[in-house]
Amino acid sequence: MTITRRGLGAALPALLAAPALAQAPWPTRPVRLNSPFAPGGPQDVPGRFFVDALTPRLGQPMVYDSRAGAGGSVGMQHVAQSTDGHTFLITSTAVATLPALRRDLGFDPFTDLLPVTLVMQSPFTLVVRADGPASFAEFLARARAQPNRLTFGSSGVGSSTHLTMEMLQQQAGIQLTHVPYRGAQLIMTAVLAGEVDCFIGDVSVPLEHIRAGTARCIAVTSAARAPLLPEVPAVAELVPGYAATLWYGLFAARANPPESITRMMTELTTLRGPDSELGRRLAGLGAELLLTGPQPLAERLRAEVPQWRAVVQAAGIRPE
Repeated sequence: MTITRRGLGAALPALLAAPALAQAPWPTRPVRLNSPFAPGGPQDVPGRFFVDALTPRLGQPMVYDSRAGAGGSVGMQHVAQSTDGHTFLITSTAVATLPALRRDLGFDPFTDLLPVTLVMQSPFTLVVRADGPASFAEFLARARAQPNRLTFGSSGVGSSTHLTMEMLQQQAGIQLTHVPYRGAQLIMTAVLAGEVDCFIGDVSVPLEHIRAGTARCIAVTSAARAPLLPEVPAVAELVPGYAATLWYGLFAARANPPESITRMMTELTTLRGPDSELGRRLAGLGAELLLTGPQPLAERLRAEVPQWRAVVQAAGIRPE
């Protein structure tokens, strides 16, 4: 068969258009971003920002939805089982702690959730009342002198606020008494009221009380000091090797096509940078914007599930 130059010229536009016809661009319907926690948590800041910033860029509405329950596992399972190809999950360190606690989650975070990117991270803060221990060194000395005398609050058995304190106890050689609550704000209220002596929690929770002088931050859990609280020592300065951060990651449902992850990361990269609006908002809450892509998130998850499983086993924790 002979194709003339004129025939080739006529056929070329159709040949170039063939791949586009074979594969529809993503997204083809509204994109749903799910949070597995109640509204008002730290995940809402980047989550709602993503919705506002990405909706015009994606050409489809982006919807933010909270689906809380069972420490986050209800919302995570919902996303893992979604099959519409347009569902994402923004979740915290709980995606690594829950598998350490329970084998019957109803989903496997390593196979049922596809990593998209780390979103942000921040240190936990060790907080006491204004009349509590004046320093982290004094806190450790009291705890060692009187095992189980000091009490700490957490957001519930097996929560990240519980496990980070359990890891501190194990690595520092101290024993505290655990008092679970149903949320970080309730713990903060309990500390101020003298119901418990301390708690480890997200820096955004006690920040206004620290600034007002009604509470004191005596340590941060990151490997180094936090930019927002540069005068506060890191736990690792007195407990070498200790490090724990609160991080949030963006995952896709297993049924999402690869191009959904590529497209999301392409659009998200326009939001990062130290001078970005989202970066400034998070910095004001003591958090660092990351948006580093799939591989760092996958590596963080692989490293932390066994780490928290070891903490859980050493402490003999059983989920309620």
